[in-house]
Amino acid sequence: MNRELLLQAFNSLRANTLRTILTVMGVAVGVFSIIAVMTALEAIDRSVATGLSSLGANTFELQKYPATFMSGHGRGRFTNRRDITYREGLLFRTLMEGKARNIGLQVATSGAQVAYLESATNPDVTVFGADEHFAAANGFDIAMGRNLTGQDILYSRNVAIIGDEVRERLFSGSTDPVGALIKVRGDVYRVAGVFVRKGAAFGQSQDNLVVIPLPRHLARMSHGKSISITVEAPSRDGYQATIDQALGAMRVARGLTVAEPNDFELRTNESLVASFREFQQTIATGAFIISFMALVTAGVGIMNIMLVSVTERTREIGIRKSVGAPKRSILQQFLLEALALSFAGGLSGVLLGTAAGNVIALVFNLPLLLPWFWIVISLLVSSVIGISFGLYPAFRAAGLNPVDALRSR
Repeated sequence: MNRELLLQAFNSLRANTLRTILTVMGVAVGVFSIIAVMTALEAIDRSVATGLSSLGANTFELQKYPATFMSGHGRGRFTNRRDITYREGLLFRTLMEGKARNIGLQVATSGAQVAYLESATNPDVTVFGADEHFAAANGFDIAMGRNLTGQDILYSRNVAIIGDEVRERLFSGSTDPVGALIKVRGDVYRVAGVFVRKGAAFGQSQDNLVVIPLPRHLARMSHGKSISITVEAPSRDGYQATIDQALGAMRVARGLTVAEPNDFELRTNESLVASFREFQQTIATGAFIISFMALVTAGVGIMNIMLVSVTERTREIGIRKSVGAPKRSILQQFLLEALALSFAGGLSGVLLGTAAGNVIALVFNLPLLLPWFWIVISLLVSSVIGISFGLYPAFRAAGLNPVDALRSR
């Protein structure tokens, strides 16, 4: 009997294909919005979890601007702060001597193109000005060649360490990049080494970079731009103590009095996670509101379509009742039709939303995934919407008087 009801329900929907498709699309839009957003957010969430290795478990940064990764905070009110200068960074390192494992000074400029002979990268390479401690403090290992040395920094030599992605773009598999001359923003540098591939963090490639001596970068590219300082604590147990010592040393290096607040920011793994969670909550809330409104609208559409269907099929219902069809059978058929409409819309929204969310993940170099939890929730909610808004038309159909129904035309 249930099989017959299913066949009758699907035959009725197929008889009105255009109306069915339009109704299904209404549900699909609501499910699509939440699935697409949550797929992208889960991909970013996984990237955050793996990307925290870019700082390291025992590492933190001191910089001019706060860790506003995907946060609602603006940068405007921090613009008037004094830049953290190279001299202050060197003084900070002196004050922290023996209290940290590594202290790296760096500044970055994005959007550079790197060229070698007839080959060139896209204009999307990040050029870091850094000292000899940059690699150790930021978790970079040397694959070939050597790291920057204190002499490179002291004499501001035109040497560079390149990321593996830059190496792949400029040099063929058999070409040794060490010793080659590359051009970066009009200046020529000799490749001293190549970093081991690190992959992406927070959707950003960590291999599409060039590192040159910090004094040369400040003179040729950043022109006094604020530097950031990466500090690696000796151990996890001493992490907070190192942070406290670093904050005090930075205040001294900046010449702040006791009454003056910090005019620099602390960037830790925890601050990055908190910033992302705030962004995630805001986007998820917006997606839920949009999805709820779309699904309620789609539910009203399902109810209207089913009421129209009841009106059009009044004579059919009267015939079925006259030959002995029980009310429960009529009720089940119309509920199945409403459920089929909503479930088909939910399934379509899940497929399109998952695809859209993963396209966003691909664009930002994030991992692909299937948000099973949200898929199940979306299908359940769409089914509940179909049944809830299909109840009134179904009861109306089941409650028709067979004599009156047979008289309709």
